[in-house]
Amino acid sequence: MEFYHNMSNIYDLIIIGAGPAGITASVYAARKRIIFLVVTKDIGGQAAWSGDIENYTGYQFITGPELASKFEEHMKKYGNNVREGEEAIEVKRKDNIISVKTNRGLYEAKTLVIASGKKSKELGVPGEKEFKNRGVTYCATCDGPLFSGKDVAIIGGGNSALDAALQLIKIAKRLYLINITPNITGDPIMQEKIRESDKVTILNSAEVTAITGDKAVRSIRVKREGKEETLPVQGIFVEIGLIPNSGFAKEVDRNELGEIKVDCHNSTNVPGIFAAGDVTNVPEKQIVIAAGEGSKAALSAFRYLNQSR
Repeated sequence: MEFYHNMSNIYDLIIIGAGPAGITASVYAARKRIIFLVVTKDIGGQAAWSGDIENYTGYQFITGPELASKFEEHMKKYGNNVREGEEAIEVKRKDNIISVKTNRGLYEAKTLVIASGKKSKELGVPGEKEFKNRGVTYCATCDGPLFSGKDVAIIGGGNSALDAALQLIKIAKRLYLINITPNITGDPIMQEKIRESDKVTILNSAEVTAITGDKAVRSIRVKREGKEETLPVQGIFVEIGLIPNSGFAKEVDRNELGEIKVDCHNSTNVPGIFAAGDVTNVPEKQIVIAAGEGSKAALSAFRYLNQSR
């Protein structure tokens, strides 16, 4: 598809993504009376995948889906300018106009905020693709209830793995926490809660070699201390980290991790294109940080628009 522009149908701002960063950017854009559009695969982003949240300012305790729902409610208070179920494929800038091509259409704007977040890394072992959604999952919040009373494995040793384990302790019969490094590295408070449960077996320095089953997952093979063992499980939760959803932004500078490089104003190397949240190189991937970065990006876009007129 060839990129083009029609000055009669150009937004002031397009926001790609509707996680904490994108939603907050949309709220600030609406309050500044910017004509904008949100393009997103889903609403809530990683906040919707989280379990119990105890560190978001203003809430001593709230679940991820509840917080994501409050974000969505706040966003939609300002109108229904959201294209949900659309994935950005390509972004280009020509003649001061930014074109965003999605799987469903083509949109144009004077400014852009990329807040597309991250997606789960895959293990890359035999059986993973075959049993995806048949026992292999990447979201404990979404799929945990399907494994009530069953034996499950969680792959990973960071906060996302521990968060999944804390959710599944309440649901599953038995949990194996399979960690490739010598020690789990998540927050000490989360580690303490995990170790208090007699449901959890922690396997450090353990590498997953294969996933097996028939119509659904039946076991996982793990190599540890030079020996391979088979663990009977009905569910496998892959929590080994995330990679940025930035492949569509080829004109924008990214680091070796694929994160979009931004300055303190959320500007990228391309004039008029800003980025916010986990898709960027801003340190510490937290919901509250993503939300703050989203507000900054929208305000920077507003300032850019005023200076460009």
